[in-house]
Amino acid sequence: MNFENNLAFAKAQDEADILKDFRGQFLFPNHNNKNFIYLCGNSLGLQPKVANDVLKRQLDNWANHAVEGWFEGEEPWMFYHKELKKLMAPIVGASPAEVCPMNTLTVNLHLLMVSFYQPKGKKIKIIMEGGAFPSDQYAIESQVRFHGFDPKEAIIEVFPREGEEILRTEDIVARIKENSEEIALVLFGGINYYTGQWYDMETITKAGHDIGAIVGWDLAHAAGNVPVKLHDWGIDFACWCSYKYQNSGPGGVSGIFVHEKHFSNTKLNRFAGWWGYQENKRFKMEKGFIPEVGADGWQISCTQVMPMALYHASLQIFEQAGFITPLRNKSIALTGYLEFVINQVNKELNFQQYKIITPKDSKGRGAQLSIIAKEKGKEIFDGLVADYILGDWREPDVIRLSPIPLYNSFEDIYLTGQSLLKVSRKIINT
Repeated sequence: MNFENNLAFAKAQDEADILKDFRGQFLFPNHNNKNFIYLCGNSLGLQPKVANDVLKRQLDNWANHAVEGWFEGEEPWMFYHKELKKLMAPIVGASPAEVCPMNTLTVNLHLLMVSFYQPKGKKIKIIMEGGAFPSDQYAIESQVRFHGFDPKEAIIEVFPREGEEILRTEDIVARIKENSEEIALVLFGGINYYTGQWYDMETITKAGHDIGAIVGWDLAHAAGNVPVKLHDWGIDFACWCSYKYQNSGPGGVSGIFVHEKHFSNTKLNRFAGWWGYQENKRFKMEKGFIPEVGADGWQISCTQVMPMALYHASLQIFEQAGFITPLRNKSIALTGYLEFVINQVNKELNFQQYKIITPKDSKGRGAQLSIIAKEKGKEIFDGLVADYILGDWREPDVIRLSPIPLYNSFEDIYLTGQSLLKVSRKIINT
């Protein structure tokens, strides 16, 4: 697409957008009766307008049925998670049996590592990206310690080359091969939260399997953002939060994936709970844990009805939009336009005030650009907020902007560029 830095071009793109009507299904933050341009869906997605209705429906079920709500009403809570499974599966490239909504992200990461991090002999190490989100770092450190190992000895971190911001796939694969005798688990984030880099999940997964390691992924910034094929790529396990690109609300329920090749493996450890017991015998209350087949067998506590209702509401919007393919097509165009207007800002300023550290190739990124501000970055970020542009600030000098295809427009991007230029001129020259 040949981009143009003018309002007429942006409006023409929006008029031709097959997804343009979905914007009207979301609520935007508002101050003094003016909506923000919201570019922070990589941190917390917007609230669907139906959120109040779906919560009220479940509150009414509670009011009208009380405990019988587990089995009575239009959406009995006992089986409610199954409605979500059918809609979650296409988003992550899985079968419904391989996914389950439950708990929160880091809790699920721990539960899955109980099963899939099984150090034995020399194979005790976990390899991960350097600079992963702290929750992943802490979870992996504590799991390693739980098995009696020193994190300094048992964790391999892969960092970008000196002078570079993103990881090269060949460097990740090389480190995996170099440590083939010692790696038990390959565990990366699908998209790095800081740089916005989408790792080559298929290639990295194959490299891990080639050395006999288990491969897992934290899809916090990937699920609902980019097309992943967890089943086809043979990934062993994955988990994600639903409150970023999937708009389920703050602290929304997490999701897990377990590949069907592991369903019959009775040697997998797991921390068991009543809700993961085989469904048709659950109420017999017998001793001796027998897991339900599939990802449901990793459940511990009963269905989180209210968070699941919010997630269900958003998943139905994804279904209406045609799931990932149409969203991805628009995302590539929107993010490409954002890159274009940022470069135009640099041209207008006559120097490179903003350096984009997210990969240029759309195959290496989702709906996010991370931008290093050369001068007065935090002041410029605050200036954008004052001008009703809401992105995300990361120390020491990165502004993250995330154009979400369900609710952002080309006009949003054009206006963001105009605001960035105006704010930059004002602040850098003072």
